[in-house]
Amino acid sequence: MTHIHRAALLAILSASPVLAADPPATPAALVAQAPGEAWRAVPPDDLLVMTIEGGAQVVIQLAPMFSPRHVGNIRVLAQAHWWDGTSINRVQDNYVVQWGDATEKKPMPPGLSATSPDDYRLPIATRRLQVTPSPYPDPYAPATGFVGGWPVAMDGDAAWLPHCYGFVGVGRNLSPDAGTGAELYAVIGQAPRQLDRNIAVVGRVIAGMAHLSSLPRGSGELGFYTPQEHPVPILSVRLASDMPAAQRPQFQQMDTGSRSFADYLRLRANRKDDFYDRPAGGVDLCNAPVPVRPAP
Repeated sequence: MTHIHRAALLAILSASPVLAADPPATPAALVAQAPGEAWRAVPPDDLLVMTIEGGAQVVIQLAPMFSPRHVGNIRVLAQAHWWDGTSINRVQDNYVVQWGDATEKKPMPPGLSATSPDDYRLPIATRRLQVTPSPYPDPYAPATGFVGGWPVAMDGDAAWLPHCYGFVGVGRNLSPDAGTGAELYAVIGQAPRQLDRNIAVVGRVIAGMAHLSSLPRGSGELGFYTPQEHPVPILSVRLASDMPAAQRPQFQQMDTGSRSFADYLRLRANRKDDFYDRPAGGVDLCNAPVPVRPAP
């Protein structure tokens, strides 16, 4: 990846044509009006559909580019229907919702790959990746940007997915254990970026987040449900590619290399609508979520 200094990036953005005062003047309006060529389909093999008690569905977009071995394991687990009959067993306020086999005794299906802490970062020096850099400072990484529709933090030779709201990580024991992918969690509070590069991040919730964030908090240590509380049963977890076509969810994400996304990022940092008196002049990585929408 070509190294670009932050000052140079700011100069590039300031030299770009400024959006007109006419609509779209908000990020939401810009997303709504973005042309079709600004969007990319999410492959059905990258969509994980979790159905919980009552029939509510949570859709997770997987990130195989950044966590290939963990995502590979998750696909194996979903195809084996391993999560069916397990539960959401931890809900810690302002932190995470966690699910899997509460007994930790359920046999694993064959075909899982070994994982390690080396999987937490993606080497980018030898890969031809289109990086849309962000000029705004980040307290957890020397540089940030967007790759293939995902926000990333970078240190020059590697990139990793951040722990933003709604992002999904892999539960593990003490290092060097890196988890298999059978125990997952979703962030439901302020982004715990101190976890970056300490746990594998494998995707993000793109639909049904309210079904997770509104769950009763566990009263046990770290938010685990006690025997007197009600773990939320998981009815099924399926890859969208394994579902009947009529039931298969379809989503698109904004192309982070598009002009629409560049304008969106600028507006996230500098609101132009009537409500804002003082533009912030910056935006942190987790407050510029890549737009995702149901396919038209």
